[in-house]
Amino acid sequence: MPSSFKSIDLFNSGPHRFNIGRQGELFLPAYLTGGSGAGSTLLGLLELEVVVTGRLVATSEAGLWTLRDALTAQLAHPPVPGTLIDSHARSFATMSFLTIQWDDRTDRNRTTSITYKAIFRRL
Repeated sequence: MPSSFKSIDLFNSGPHRFNIGRQGELFLPAYLTGGSGAGSTLLGLLELEVVVTGRLVATSEAGLWTLRDALTAQLAHPPVPGTLIDSHARSFATMSFLTIQWDDRTDRNRTTSITYKAIFRRL
């Protein structure tokens, strides 16, 4: 099954992986919130974060820009939530696409490719 965001094939031109971020309670030392200094202050559950890292691969420079543009076209303010699905059919509902970070270089050989890191969060 191909990976997708909002039913759009964005990641499958090359290898990619999904990583679920830290989960659990957000807490601060009590002294940072005006407490006595001992213990922690609980602030609530962390938002679900899924980081997709991978490589976009195309047969030409123009093809690679088409793939890059398809990814960046999904960025919006405010973010528009959608369903993120990994290649194992694991579904993450109401995820917002927050950032994309590209590698500092494009690799060129028989194919043209670039690595990326995309961050999705359930807000």
